[in-house]
Amino acid sequence: MQKTILITGASTGIGYEAAKALQQRGYRVIASCRKSTDVERLSAEGFETLMLDLSNSASINKAFQELMVLTSGELYALFNNGAYGQPGAIEDLPIAALRKQFDTNFFGWCELTGLILPVMLKQGYGRIIQNSSILGMAAMPLRGAYNASKYAIEGISDTLRLELMGTGVFVSLIEPGPIRSEFRKNALAALRENINVDASRHKNTYTKAIERLEKAESSTPFTLEPSAVIKRLLHALESPHPQARYYVTFPTYLVGAMKRILPNRLLDKLLLKIGS
Repeated sequence: MQKTILITGASTGIGYEAAKALQQRGYRVIASCRKSTDVERLSAEGFETLMLDLSNSASINKAFQELMVLTSGELYALFNNGAYGQPGAIEDLPIAALRKQFDTNFFGWCELTGLILPVMLKQGYGRIIQNSSILGMAAMPLRGAYNASKYAIEGISDTLRLELMGTGVFVSLIEPGPIRSEFRKNALAALRENINVDASRHKNTYTKAIERLEKAESSTPFTLEPSAVIKRLLHALESPHPQARYYVTFPTYLVGAMKRILPNRLLDKLLLKIGS
């Protein structure tokens, strides 16, 4: 039986690469995007598509209803991937920007998952795979909004995994480090939209961050292509015993090890240096 998976945030990066790889592997891929232009582009490439804005409850519910019609009420897997990063020091971050970050990166995921869970529970099987981040396990300066949204996803996924034990529905987290994508481009736009750089005591740090984000290619060491996530995604989808967490990229393994063995004071110094 062909397995069906819904992928959110499938327009570029990890979501797009996952859609291509899984379709080639024989999955029935439903690729969702926020923008109509991306939906049209993916449809032209041969994907089944849905328009889905994770920050909009009406859009989420409409997409779910369309999904149920497309799949006759069956779904093997959900890959929650659609997200963006809002840079900025906590003191400079408007509360509206923080809410917007959580609407897309957390509440939208929870609402969509809540709609799909009864389907999987009725079936007696399913996979919920959450694309988290190294920033869901380690805080870094000027990334507080994104950190908080990913820490929240980590916590709710751990809880959900326990609550679903024995149901046939498995929950896994994928925790990538630096991956080549449009994440930096979108982060730069969010910084410019919501942060008053000139009025901040962090102005010099912001200026350096803007210069870094404006570059066509990331200069972050150990940056990998989006396809690096696929191996872990496949294991989470196909293993009879999927892992709770999958690290991707050397920095994630490094930070994971440092969190286990280093005292907080030393860890803070290292994370401050890494995140500068």
